Amino acid sequence: MTTDKKPASQATERKSGSQRKRLLITAALIFIFIGIAYAIWWAVFAADYETTDDAYVHGNLVQVTSQIPGTVIAIHADDTQLISKGAPLVQLDSSDADIALIQAEAALAQAVRRTRTIFVQNDALQADIALREANVERAQVDLAKAASDLKRRQTLARSGGVSGEEILHAQTAVKAAQSGLAQAQAALAASQATLKTNQALTAGTTVARHPDVMQAADQLRKAWLTNARTRLPAPVAGMIAQRSVQVGQHVAPGTPLMTIIPLQHVWVEANFKEAQVRHMKPGQNVKLTADLYGGDITYHGKVEGIAAGTGGAFALLPAQNASGNWIKVVQRVPVRITLDPKELADHPLRVGLSMDVEVELAEPQASDAGAKANTQFETAVFTDNTGAVDAQINKIIEENLGS
Repeated sequence: MTTDKKPASQATERKSGSQRKRLLITAALIFIFIGIAYAIWWAVFAADYETTDDAYVHGNLVQVTSQIPGTVIAIHADDTQLISKGAPLVQLDSSDADIALIQAEAALAQAVRRTRTIFVQNDALQADIALREANVERAQVDLAKAASDLKRRQTLARSGGVSGEEILHAQTAVKAAQSGLAQAQAALAASQATLKTNQALTAGTTVARHPDVMQAADQLRKAWLTNARTRLPAPVAGMIAQRSVQVGQHVAPGTPLMTIIPLQHVWVEANFKEAQVRHMKPGQNVKLTADLYGGDITYHGKVEGIAAGTGGAFALLPAQNASGNWIKVVQRVPVRITLDPKELADHPLRVGLSMDVEVELAEPQASDAGAKANTQFETAVFTDNTGAVDAQINKIIEENLGS
């Protein structure tokens, strides 16, 4: 009976081993098939893409600072608030600036009247010269008459018809006439010199374009700017962040008061490994997803450029690799990616959010590769209203110029 059980047990073991062998072969074939499929997928699809989850949203951090010292009397915006370009943010005490502006307006009016007086003096000086010329002619006539009288008396004195005293009086009259003529001529010369001096102050210009008036106008512009700078507008549209200013605080020029982040102009900075950027070029298409929205929302963008160095190269304390204990660490290169403005408007992002990035390594189109991103970022809110002060200057000049 024991001998009958032994062949049966061996048969069972052989059958179990055969099944195990078939399972191992099947599993090996499945893994080989998966490997081949993965290799085909990698060669056909994945080789043309590079991905990373080491990517974050970046944006411009526009600081709001004061250009003049002053005391804060009002704050019109706070953190998380969306503001438009030019909206009022902070108001400084303008009492001193208001007084300086009024004084500058009065100084300009006074300069116009003083300059106008200089122009009017030209006519008065010309009239004075005409009067001096008439005095010279009269003095010449008086001298001629006195000389004629002296000559006549000298002729009569030979016949004894005129006394010596009369001749002496006639000679004195000639000297007095000569002195009067010299005095009239000197007065004429002085008047002519005064006219030339006055003309030198007014030659080639008008009252409005006179240097004194223009200098006073510039002082008014300076006072107007100081007064305008007591009101701090938003240089760009965006969201308020990092508000540190408080009512009653005395601020100095350049002190950061708050930050504005233009959320419509954010971009993504993806940090790829060195080997991953080998085939990357500006203009290549990019797909992105944000942890904020999950995989349901896909952003589309383009590679704008590759940084000039790795993140470690620009670190505050760069790595020192010249040592015997050096260990190679794979470096990452920042790649800047622009986003589709419409998609960004539909699904806004915040600075610092994490992103998953997939770059298509296909050769970019000529239009995409050659296109330059608009990196110009400027504001004109500080110069938009300068026309108002020019209008005020012209008004003051016209009011004090007269007819």
